[in-house]
Parts: sequence; C-alpha cells; structure tokens
Amino acid sequence: MGTIFEELIRRFSEQSNEEAGEHFTPRDVVKLMTELLFAGEENESGSIKLVYDPACGTGGMLTSCKEYIQNINPDIDIVLYGQEIQDEIYAICKADMLMKGEKAENIKGPYSTLSNDKLSGEKFDYMISNPPYGRDWETDADEVKSEAEQGYNGRFGAGLPRKSDGQLLFIQHMISKMKTNDKSRIAIITNGSPLFTGDAGSGESNIRKWIFENDYLEALIALPDQLFFNTGIGTYIWILTNKKTPNRQGRVQLIDARKEYAGMRKNLGNKRHTIPEDSITKIIKTYNEFAESDKVKIYNNEDFGYTKIIVERLMQLNYQVTQERLENLYSYSAFKKLAESKSKDPKTKIADETEGKKQQEEIKEALLTIGDDLYTDWDAFEAKVKQALNQFDLKPAFIKNIIEKLSEHDDKAGYVTDKKGKPKADSNLRDAEKIPLVQNIDDYFEEEVLKYYPDAWYENKKNKIGYEINFTQYFYIYEPPRSLEEIESDISKVTAEIQELLKE
Repeated sequence: MGTIFEELIRRFSEQSNEEAGEHFTPRDVVKLMTELLFAGEENESGSIKLVYDPACGTGGMLTSCKEYIQNINPDIDIVLYGQEIQDEIYAICKADMLMKGEKAENIKGPYSTLSNDKLSGEKFDYMISNPPYGRDWETDADEVKSEAEQGYNGRFGAGLPRKSDGQLLFIQHMISKMKTNDKSRIAIITNGSPLFTGDAGSGESNIRKWIFENDYLEALIALPDQLFFNTGIGTYIWILTNKKTPNRQGRVQLIDARKEYAGMRKNLGNKRHTIPEDSITKIIKTYNEFAESDKVKIYNNEDFGYTKIIVERLMQLNYQVTQERLENLYSYSAFKKLAESKSKDPKTKIADETEGKKQQEEIKEALLTIGDDLYTDWDAFEAKVKQALNQFDLKPAFIKNIIEKLSEHDDKAGYVTDKKGKPKADSNLRDAEKIPLVQNIDDYFEEEVLKYYPDAWYENKKNKIGYEINFTQYFYIYEPPRSLEEIESDISKVTAEIQELLKE
C-alpha cells in the first residue's frame, strides 16, 4: 500500500517530485541505510528487536528493516515503532501497518517528534530515519527550549542548533532513545550542514563535541548527489552506536561513496542518479573491512576537534585629517544619526535632517582646521581635536570615536594606552586561530603567530573547544595547474580560429 501511494504521489501530485521527496526516501537509499545499520550484527533466534523511525513517513524504512532482519533470521521477532507529523502520511503509514498485521498503535501521529514525543521513555535496538533537511523548527521552539533547560535529563542537553535547521535535534533525539544497558545502533541521513555549520561554542559545535566525546559516531558515508526527488544536494549517512567493537572505539570511519552511482534513463524530479546493487555491496564491504584506502579515511575522535583562540595585538595608530579619512565618520553610528529624524511629520523630518547634515559638515570643516599633519601620539592629536571641536557640545565618547575614525594602523607609531597607562588591544587587528586539539597551543602560537607578530597574545579564558567534519578536505587530491606553455598554446589556437571567423 505504501509503495502504491508513493507511485501515485510521484506521478500525479501537483508539485510532482518536489512533494514526493517530503513523503518518502528513494528505495536504493533505504536499502543502503538498512544494510549499513545491520552490518556485522548477529541477532539470536527468539530475540525481540525494537526498530524506530522518528520521521517515518509512509513507513518504508521500518518495513525495509523488518524484511532485512527476517531474511537473515526469520526466528527474530521485530516490533516496529514510528512517529509522523503530516496527518495524511501518518494515516497511510498506520493503514499499511494494519494491513501487514503490525502493531499499528506503535505508529504515533500526527505530531511533531521534536515538541511532542509520543514514545517518551521508550528505548530501541535499531533506529533509522531521513529527517527533513534545513527545515525550520520555529513551531517547536518553546517545547524544545524548555526541554533543553533540563540538561541531559531531557533530549537536547548537548545544545540547540540555529532555528533554520533541526537535523541535529533529530540526531540528539535518536541518541536519547538508545538503550542504557544494551547495544543500540542508528542510521540517519542528513545534508552537509550538521557536519560543519556553527563555530566553536555554538549549539551545532557543542552537539558534535558531545557526540565525539561520548564516542557515538562510528562511520560517515558521503553519498552521490542527485539521489532525491526534491533536491540535488549531497547527503551523508551517519552510523551511530553506544557500543562500538574494540577496533572501532575512539575512531571514526569516513567513506567517500560520491562516485558510486548509475545514471537513470529518465529523471524523476531532481533524482538523476541511483545507487546500483553492486555499489551497495561495495560500500558494505568497505565498511566491514575497516581499512584505509583512497576512498576510506579513519581518524581518532580528537582529530575532529580544535581550540579556537582569539589573537590580540596592541593598538598602534597614526592620525591625520584628510578628506578620505573624514568620510570614515559616516561609519560611526552616532555621527550618522545626526542627520536622521524620528519625527513622523514630513516637514519636521526634512527640517531635522537638513539641520543634522549641516552640523555634520560644520564638524568636518572644524576638523579640517587642524591641518593635514600626520600624528603618531594619541594625546597630542586628541588635544588638537578637542580644540577644533570646542564650539560643539560633544560627549567624550563621541570625540574618542572621531579620533579612531581618523586613524590608521601604523607599526612605527607608539602604543595607545588607557587611563592607567596599560597598552590597549586593537579590535581591528583581532583575529581567531583554530588549533587542532592534538597540537600544543603554545607551540602553535609561537610558530604560526609570534614569528610574524611578536607583540601578539591570547587569553586562555577566551579559548573555546569546537568540533567539525570537513569531509571534502579529508579526501582532497591536489591537481597541479596547467603549464603556461599549454595555456599559451590554447590561446593561440583560439585566436587563430577567431581570425578565420572574422575573415569569413
């Protein structure tokens, strides 16, 4: 019934395959995910296994899991669970389960899994899902934030991603469903965003940090693009577990399967590629072998982490009044607001703005009386500015910002100090460095920063730990640029062709 529904959606939906992609996952992708989920698993006859999908759609992934396990061992009792937010799709899934003799009451909906978990407290042996990519979770925000405040007593204790994308919320949710005293495994597919979006200290980075520090991530498989009906973007399968085999503990296997596809004779929306049976077999074999090659990289968990430090440098400025530097005053909000009006009356608004622009010009004219001499001492230049602007009733902060807008960095100038005589940091020169966790911070700082900027420093209290997976970087192969002779030869050929065309 689910298969027939998918075919109807694909053929006759008004939005065609765009809408189809919201309802179900292509069968080739489901088959690969299923086989990865159960790769190397040994289940005893007579055992009961619980399988769960938090965004189950028409239930295709759940059905695939049951069929796969029972083909291996028909004496295992499989119990399926799922939750679906869209009412019509939930109804199709539930009806399909009823017709197959499954426990239809285990399919919950139509409710959002993130804000209304109808299987709260349940734990599962296997979980598989294709949650929505880049979907806004604004409608779930109140409940999700409230649960996040419970810390690890709730599902979202590791952190919250930006509201524009809830994929990492689904990953946290599924991890919370792992069994405490037994092994659980997860296969979930996402786009690239959860791998690297978010700087150190952000919700996304903190979630990844939690995943790595708890050694949940076992493997990450990059899939070909153009596999899905409603998007052509690249996707990744995450394999997570709470009990790794000894050889995998503390390590993550990255598999580049982006070239494992076959073209389709007829496109279905954005789906132009399929993963053929021999490619699925090859990917599963590669996963089981757990050996490095040109398409497989194995890293320690710490290799994905880094310390972000804030590099400060001392403020060294020169000061000068020129027409070019005077234009910088308009980037100072208080100066810019002089020519703005909050009045809603058009005449008053125009009068206020005209008066403000006049004052701006008067301030600039007054500053020009200082001359265009170059100063390298803050105090000396400040005295000149105060004298020039004495006729205006300006606050000290306004004067200070005008001086900064008339300044430029100068390595030969003296250090700018505060009222206590302590050198000030230059926010314009502030920079950040990402230092691998496996590398000593001080050694890195001395080699990569102090060698070029001897006056630079960083404060340990501002350091932040981050985690990211730059998948493409790990499989990057350098391709040297073409030789100048080869390029010149091509240009000559093209030029000759153009000349012939002009003659004709």
